[in-house]
Amino acid sequence: MPNENDAYALPAEKAAASVAVPPPKFLVSLYELAEVLVSAVLVIAALFLFFFRFAGVVGSSMEPTLQPQDWLAVSAFSAKPETGDIVIIAQPNAFNEPLVKRVIATQGQTIDIRENRVYIDGSVLEEPYLPADTVTAAAPWYDASVALPAVVPQGYVFVMGDNRAFSSDSRRKEVGFIRNDYILGKVCLRLKPFGQFVVE
Repeated sequence: MPNENDAYALPAEKAAASVAVPPPKFLVSLYELAEVLVSAVLVIAALFLFFFRFAGVVGSSMEPTLQPQDWLAVSAFSAKPETGDIVIIAQPNAFNEPLVKRVIATQGQTIDIRENRVYIDGSVLEEPYLPADTVTAAAPWYDASVALPAVVPQGYVFVMGDNRAFSSDSRRKEVGFIRNDYILGKVCLRLKPFGQFVVE
């Protein structure tokens, strides 16, 4: 005779069918890996959104360090520019376009160019980023050049392109000294071409 609990009992085959089967371990591992990758991508995207800008190189004024169509990551928040930094400049100029140049001298320093070399406060500036045969002239456009030697004003920097013979930079009156407020940031790394990340 059936007891009062028989109404709640399931046949053995149905009871077995209702038991949850855990997914294979490899699927669990793939899911966990996907979670980690998605989190990493979101963190990287947030970092680039809030702390970096992107800039493309146009022209040859920074060759051989940077090539046309290189894409760069630029720090949105950076300390005062220092000699040797490559920076993106938004200061209005005769060319009506942003510039990418290297900081050569900062506020209060005296810059001079003579004997194809750059002098800062009377000492030769060592520039390991330039090819050994680089010649630096006061300006290829002598009638439009900034008078040197010159003291960099407070709150400004003096910049030049690494391709000294083909760079419109602080040597020219059309560009002149760059106000620090117009520096968008320092170039941190190269995104394209992929694999050539280091920029010096």
